[in-house]
Amino acid sequence: MILQNKYKIALVGYRLSGGGSDRAMASLSVFLSEIGVDVHIITVLDEYGYEYKGKVFSTRQFDSKNKFISRFNRFKALNRYFKQEKFDYVIDFRFRDKNIQEYIISKYIYKGSKVVFRIASSEIQHYIPTQNFWVKAIIGNSFKIVCVSEYITNLVHEKYNFKNVQTIYNGVHFEKLEKLSNEPIDFKNEFILAVGGMENNYKQFDHLIEAYSKSKIELPLVIIGKGILQPKFEALVKEKGLNDKIQFLGYQHNPYAYMSKAKFLVLSSEIEGFPNVILESLACKTPVVSYDCVSGPSEIIQHEQNGLLIENQNIEELANGIQKMVLEKELYEKCKANAFTSLEKFNYQNIGKQWVELLELV
Repeated sequence: MILQNKYKIALVGYRLSGGGSDRAMASLSVFLSEIGVDVHIITVLDEYGYEYKGKVFSTRQFDSKNKFISRFNRFKALNRYFKQEKFDYVIDFRFRDKNIQEYIISKYIYKGSKVVFRIASSEIQHYIPTQNFWVKAIIGNSFKIVCVSEYITNLVHEKYNFKNVQTIYNGVHFEKLEKLSNEPIDFKNEFILAVGGMENNYKQFDHLIEAYSKSKIELPLVIIGKGILQPKFEALVKEKGLNDKIQFLGYQHNPYAYMSKAKFLVLSSEIEGFPNVILESLACKTPVVSYDCVSGPSEIIQHEQNGLLIENQNIEELANGIQKMVLEKELYEKCKANAFTSLEKFNYQNIGKQWVELLELV
């Protein structure tokens, strides 16, 4: 698909590395560029880790030692850039929890563009103000509001009664992921895998370590990710006497190589929006054991078909799920066989078409 008309679209986010929203923004930039859109990516930090396409404008270059002067310089530069480029659309991936700042951005900087606000967490207060005055002032004139799960879409409908809300899931570039997943790793034997950041405890690796300990499973557990809480989790592993069974690998530029070779992946999150790691694991033909946490897992995992949905926050049941996936061979083989075939609606070509239709580019 190549568009006949030329559109100019700004994707606004925090950076091009790190979190799920950053990855989603990078993926959308690739798709839009490939169909002929003039893509500009506006970021706060000039950090890069994901494949992207388009021109990047980082406000980091306008920082100074004085916080007030930095903020003023950023706003001034953004205003000048948006006036110069005259974007047809703006798609905003950021947290939006500073009301006065967001009012200035939506009222003056985004002026003249059709604005799409994206919501990537069930904690919607990070994306939509809690007071009605600010909701109307900041969000009221948006072109569309895109949520990453049906759960979040329904939550926004119930709370705000917006008429322009739509679900668009995160997608998977199957071909690119397959190539990356075939890269070799050092592990020769089977292992269980978990992937996630450790800057906060949303991923609840303490729950995972407790459940793994209770499961009495001999397969080693490999944890990929980094953050300030890692020493806390390492101390818990030592306390449980599991140093020889649980290994922390830190950040890996290609986690898919590990996903494709793991027996299964475990997600023990407290809260999610739409967990990419589940999609990516299934795309690597690796089933998933996951808490049925608020928003996301139940819209991807079909219980006992491509993985296991575990009662939310129940560590005993998570332990049982890990044990079940290891010991019940027939169940495991069925989930593994169905892992990839369950994902067709998440193919990025399908997700990209939904963005094209939402933006009315055709």
